Amino acid sequence: MKMKFNKWTTALVATGVVSLASAVTADEHPLNTLLSSTSLSGYVDTSAIWNFGDGNGVANRFVNTGPDRQDGFNLNVVKVALEKSLDEGQWSAGYKLETLFGPDASGLPGNGGTVGMNNVGLKQAYVALRAPVGNGIDFKMGRFDPIIGYEVYDSYANPNFSRSFGYAIEPLTHTGLLGTYQFTDVIGASAGVANTDQSVVARSGNAESKKTYMAGVVLKAPDSTGWMAGSSLYGGAVVGVDRFLGTGNDQDLNLYIGGSLATPIKGFTVGAAYDYLDGGSYASAAALYASFQATEQLKLNLRGEYAQSGYGAFSGTGVRDKMTGLTFTADYALWANVVTRAELRWDHSANGDDAFYNVGGAGGYSFSDEYDSGGTGGSGGTYGSGGSRDDVSLLLNVIYKF
Repeated sequence: MKMKFNKWTTALVATGVVSLASAVTADEHPLNTLLSSTSLSGYVDTSAIWNFGDGNGVANRFVNTGPDRQDGFNLNVVKVALEKSLDEGQWSAGYKLETLFGPDASGLPGNGGTVGMNNVGLKQAYVALRAPVGNGIDFKMGRFDPIIGYEVYDSYANPNFSRSFGYAIEPLTHTGLLGTYQFTDVIGASAGVANTDQSVVARSGNAESKKTYMAGVVLKAPDSTGWMAGSSLYGGAVVGVDRFLGTGNDQDLNLYIGGSLATPIKGFTVGAAYDYLDGGSYASAAALYASFQATEQLKLNLRGEYAQSGYGAFSGTGVRDKMTGLTFTADYALWANVVTRAELRWDHSANGDDAFYNVGGAGGYSFSDEYDSGGTGGSGGTYGSGGSRDDVSLLLNVIYKF
């Protein structure tokens, strides 16, 4: 008689972790029923970046294009995720765990600020619950992704490899409780409360009163809208204790509005996003996106940006700055499960300052342990002599998804 084992048992037998005899018994264990409903996924993210000209000073975006990544080959991050999804229409429970390995793990609060190959961290780790009230209320309890922003941490899910200026001033993660409710096929909402920066709480002397609050609303165009079907508009706000402006302010306010729009042209979509941060000083960023699926394998993405701040959020200079950015990305699918794309990025200091100095350090990325908000990365290190108003880079990004 031919025996059949689930994929988890088969993998253990193949690697010699368990014997075939023990697998016959173990495959009937209730634990295997649980594992069979759990999915395993992840990716390996690599890149090569060539920065035109001398030096490695860059605009503040995210660690994956920081000063230490310029003019070389990079292993950015490896993600391994386990998830049990919620069942529909009943009291159900699940979980999600996303672990990170590699330099980009340092880009999230709580994962440590040392950029290095041995960095390990958590992206998400939460318990998911569904209450069958009305259309069903979904809850997340633990560490979860932010609710605002056009772009996300997983670079393959973004139209471009390098992050937007807006991403640099958005929350990066939260640890708390989030509820989501879909009122109709058109409108949904989310609201939550999370921890905040404990160092600021300690200074205030009143830990119980300092929390981060968030809420958002999304509108989606239904299938009945014809060519507009799938378009969406999202607005959200996050209010929490100041973490990265250094002003000692009681609250940061992040406001976000963004959306994507399908067009009558097949394969052509456009998008827009606006971020505003007020935390004693200010920062704002606007971006326009265009995407065209030219062929089954080739996709072209364009992003144009304008950003400004009162404290050097995007230049790392500590003074008022203005930046423009233009990013062109060609994504060509050559292999199954592999993202292969080339990208050309141009950042310009629009206020006349030579913002892109030669950087003497290895990248001064610093994040505090818990805010549950974002940081600006930073051009880091010690400014050297000379500078430029323009930074141009060419990069190759290769990601395997499993």
